[in-house]
Amino acid sequence: MFSKYFIDRPIFAFVISIVIVLAGLAAMRTLPVAQYPEISPPQVQVTAVYPGASADVLEQTVAAPIENAITGVEGMMYMESISSSAGATTITVTFEIGTDVDQAAVDVNNRVKQVEARLPEETRRQGVVVAKGSSSFLQVHAFYSPDNSRSSLWTSNYVTMNILDNIKRIPGTTNVQIFGARDYAMRIWLRPDIMSQLKVTVEEVTNAIREQNSQYAAGSIGATPTSTSAQELVYSVTAQGRLSTPEEFDNIIIRANCKGSFISRFSQTMKFNF
Repeated sequence: MFSKYFIDRPIFAFVISIVIVLAGLAAMRTLPVAQYPEISPPQVQVTAVYPGASADVLEQTVAAPIENAITGVEGMMYMESISSSAGATTITVTFEIGTDVDQAAVDVNNRVKQVEARLPEETRRQGVVVAKGSSSFLQVHAFYSPDNSRSSLWTSNYVTMNILDNIKRIPGTTNVQIFGARDYAMRIWLRPDIMSQLKVTVEEVTNAIREQNSQYAAGSIGATPTSTSAQELVYSVTAQGRLSTPEEFDNIIIRANCKGSFISRFSQTMKFNF
């Protein structure tokens, strides 16, 4: 009966159809339209570094406290933790489909901050990174030197300095990872036999490197409030900061006493100088 009304009045039916089509076209510009629906659950990754620690130590001192804090976060389905012997642990938290990944990252970060004081000092110094993650890769690119004129270390450093940040700034990019990254670093080899003779511990060497390989603000000369009215120039004081060459690391003093003797040159033979 209802359809007969429009069959008997075709012009009126055409007008109604045209109005519906125009209304749909107008609403299409404001409706949220996605090409592909969200079918994979969102993930948040927590990364922490403990240099020199084994996988068991990482699991007990870093991964376990963070996992206990994250457990029960709103919308969480399950979590997965991986601790490697390289001193890095990664905790992947998977949330229910439809969860706002930005809010999930904030919730996880708040939970991590609650237990950050219980983590080892080296881990707190390196920082615990909480970021949105994904279990699948969108693209994989390979970088190499066609004529073999550049080493893998140079190529890795070039990608880190010139390409990595540009890719991270692309809208929609959550994470960019370099497989086999080789960063410039200073590796220090210790002689256990010489250290045993001199009764020097690894912690003592580590503390000496940390104290003497730091950047400090040396201050300035002629600045207020110590300057007088006759002072016209202010000089900034610069001092040696972080070390960059093997020779500079070689001159680090491990131990010194009031008589003037000290232990240094640990990078080669732990020589005792008077």
